[in-house]
Amino acid sequence: QVQLVESGGGLVQAGGSLRLSCAASGRTFSRYAMAWFRQAPGKERAFVASVSRSGGITRYAESVKGRFTISRDNAKNTVYLQMNDLKPEDTAVYYCAAQAVGITTYDYWGQGTQVTVSS
Repeated sequence: QVQLVESGGGLVQAGGSLRLSCAASGRTFSRYAMAWFRQAPGKERAFVASVSRSGGITRYAESVKGRFTISRDNAKNTVYLQMNDLKPEDTAVYYCAAQAVGITTYDYWGQGTQVTVSS
């Protein structure tokens, strides 16, 4: 099992940048694929980006391609989301999630961190 704690959210103007971090507990972090999701007010939670266990494979939602970068540091048990050129529509609560080996769903979630982008 893994516990996840996000940090790094805040208020930023459009065009600005933020870096989110997600710290994981436990010694088996490298056995989990990791992802970021977000939930805007009145909307369902949506996929943002994912990274494979080794960090070699990444995927992005079309809406963030070219602006966001997901990465991980297995030595630090941390996954990051670098967000550049932020837009008001990026405003949401951002969650990190972990997917265990052989499982198709993300079963472990953090508490979320608020990102607000002002126009």
